[in-house]
Parts: sequence; C-alpha cells; structure tokens
Amino acid sequence: MGVVIRTADEGDRELVTRLLDEAFQDDPVSVWVFPDAAHRRAKHPGLMGMFTEVVLAEGRVDVTEDGTACALWLPVPADAGHADEEDDGPVRLREAVDPDNERVELIGRLTAGIHPAGRAHEYLWMIGVAPERQGEGLGTALVRSVLDRCDREGLPAYLEASNADSRRLYERLGFALTGRPLDLPDGPRMWPMWREPQPGRGV
Repeated sequence: MGVVIRTADEGDRELVTRLLDEAFQDDPVSVWVFPDAAHRRAKHPGLMGMFTEVVLAEGRVDVTEDGTACALWLPVPADAGHADEEDDGPVRLREAVDPDNERVELIGRLTAGIHPAGRAHEYLWMIGVAPERQGEGLGTALVRSVLDRCDREGLPAYLEASNADSRRLYERLGFALTGRPLDLPDGPRMWPMWREPQPGRGV
C-alpha cells in the first residue's frame, strides 16, 4: 500500500513544527546551533516553527496522511541571487528565536551563501519523520513525489544534507554533490546537493 501524501495548510502548523522538532533535536546541525541540550529543548521548537511559517507562506509543505512525516519545499526562481550582507532575514530569525545566539543567524547566512543561483529549481529545505517511524521509507516517498513533478517539468532540485545518512539517501534519489561542502565553524559538515531532472522518469 502506497504512502498517501497531502499538501499541508495553516491548520497543520503545529503538527509540522512538532514533527520537525522531534526529527531534528539530535541532528548534528541543530546540536551545533544549540549546543546545550536543555537550551535546545527550549528554543529548537521556535526555530522549527519559524521555518514552517516561512514555507507555508512562500512554498509548499507536504505531509503524509497519517501525520508522521513532512517535507518543506521552496520554489527558487532563476533570477534569485545569493543573499547579501543587507539581507536581514537571518537577523530577524535570530531575534525572534534566540536573540543572544549568533549561530541562529550564522547558519542562515552560510547556507544562503552556498545556494546555487542562476537556474530555477525546487529547494528541499527540510524533511522530518517522527522518530518511531524513521526507516520505513516515508521520507523517500515524500521526496519522490516532488522529484516526479520536477522530472515532468524539467526542473532541477537542491538541498543541503546535514548528516552522512541523509546524504546517502539523497544520492540514491539522484542527487549529487555540488560545489564544496560547508564546514560549520567548530561544527559539523553540510553537503550541498543538486539533482538534474531525469526526463521520462516522472511521466
């Protein structure tokens, strides 16, 4: 039986925020942003809530019908360039989530700085699966549903893998490393990955 996927709306905000919080509490990048475990438990949900808010407004959130997994996608136009020093989005994010934590702002600036420019593409911002359901293929099903559309429409896709396991998953889905890995200061490595459309596959 296949995985049933629907598009989330404002009524799913709390569900999506909770899924992302649970899925990423122990992710290497989240641990780098919030090194203290107690502080992470307190502030991490707010960061995931802000991400959810942005994507509900500007992109698309897919969620499995049973509410155990979600994927956040943003459409990036061809004329979108790299974020510059004047972009106050990361500043506003830090001020809203954890004003004294410069890493909340820094992660936004660093990932924006490596984001490919010049071609329209779909950006997989985050994908979260409830811890007790991980390893069942839910994340793969969520990603494939959008990649099938990308293949039909001739659109590339992009993401940053935040750990080695997710990198291997994305490689199986046709993503390849692009550019140089991002080594967070005194922290883990992130892998920018790009996928060209595969004509005929999404038909």
